Amino acid sequence: MRSGYSNMCRVASQETYGTLGAIVRSQTGSRQVGFLTNRHVAVDLDYPSQKMFHPLPPNLGPGVYLGAVERATSFITDDLWYGIFAGINPETFVRADGAFIPFVDDFDMSTISTCVKGVGEVGDVKHIDLQSPISSLIGKRVMKVGRSSGLTTGVVLAYALEYNDEKGICFLTDFLVVGENQQTFDLEGDSGSLIMLVGEKGEKPRPIGIIWGGTANRGRLKLKVGHAPENWTSGVDLGRLLNLLELDVITTSQGLKVAVQEQIAAVSATAMNSAVGDSSPPNGLPLDKSKEEFQPLGLQIQHIPAQNGPSCPDINSAAMDTDLNLEDSAKAVGPSVEHQFIPSFVRQSPLHKIEQEEIKLSENLSALRNGSDEDIGMSLQLGDNELKRRRSDASTSSDEPNKQKLEL
Repeated sequence: MRSGYSNMCRVASQETYGTLGAIVRSQTGSRQVGFLTNRHVAVDLDYPSQKMFHPLPPNLGPGVYLGAVERATSFITDDLWYGIFAGINPETFVRADGAFIPFVDDFDMSTISTCVKGVGEVGDVKHIDLQSPISSLIGKRVMKVGRSSGLTTGVVLAYALEYNDEKGICFLTDFLVVGENQQTFDLEGDSGSLIMLVGEKGEKPRPIGIIWGGTANRGRLKLKVGHAPENWTSGVDLGRLLNLLELDVITTSQGLKVAVQEQIAAVSATAMNSAVGDSSPPNGLPLDKSKEEFQPLGLQIQHIPAQNGPSCPDINSAAMDTDLNLEDSAKAVGPSVEHQFIPSFVRQSPLHKIEQEEIKLSENLSALRNGSDEDIGMSLQLGDNELKRRRSDASTSSDEPNKQKLEL
């Protein structure tokens, strides 16, 4: 955030507070822009909605509403996480503690920055290749900026570390990090912080994970022979977490600008499609308000039963704001009678002609009823008043008598 990452990275749910890890965008849907943190920070099942605030929820102090959790994960089986490198125990789980929170629509996106205070711009996410040499990761220096402890540095001591919880269930954590010079790498409230590889030779730091726990919740560990128990930090592999949640990290201001513009365009397109869908009544039937507006036309096809067969479904074509052309309908041959509707009839026709039109329609409809023993097929077309190719006899099944068809 522009007012300082160590300040604006502070996020909280209704009961839990933590750290905003990274600005991200969804790979799916409207490609929403939001942020990544831990699930245990963002999700509290005691509440019906999982809302996030900065820096505190309203019941604890001044806070700005950021958005609500859209997707989250807590644990995943190691075979789905590590693939062919998973262990043989089918009940081994990896701590994949992450949550995606899209920014609410009215959030001021100009207050967001992808720079990390005290660090600057970060590079691309480093995806951990399990076939790479151990030295490419173990022993590497890392840094993080958290809500409680700010900027700290440490060293990656292990990857895919196995441990058992209080109930004896086997779990794995991706990263084990210890602070440099016997210093604590994280404190309570730093959950969700981005773990970054320290850049070498002027390179930008590269994100590799996010913090999910450590000394604060499990106590110190004796990690080295001949050394006292140490503070430690556990983290989730960022690359694998992003793949699971279908997210991309935004690391540049230009990338953020493009992401916001694409989200606006996607939302606009969705809204337009929704408006078009809402304006089209289901099953091609006209809207109710149209029925009320054009009731004087009195065209009620549903009250004209077909000869030698059951009555047809109720269809009130008088509800259409259209021009009805039935002059040649009595002369039609075959099962289909083409009716073209032009949406300008009522507005261009004087009211005193309605009675004449009703008489004319009644005569034509009587001719339709008595002129043929075959099935009556009806087709409604919205558009230009031009000729249209007639349906073939094969398009209407002979074992479906008296069926009216509507095409919009």
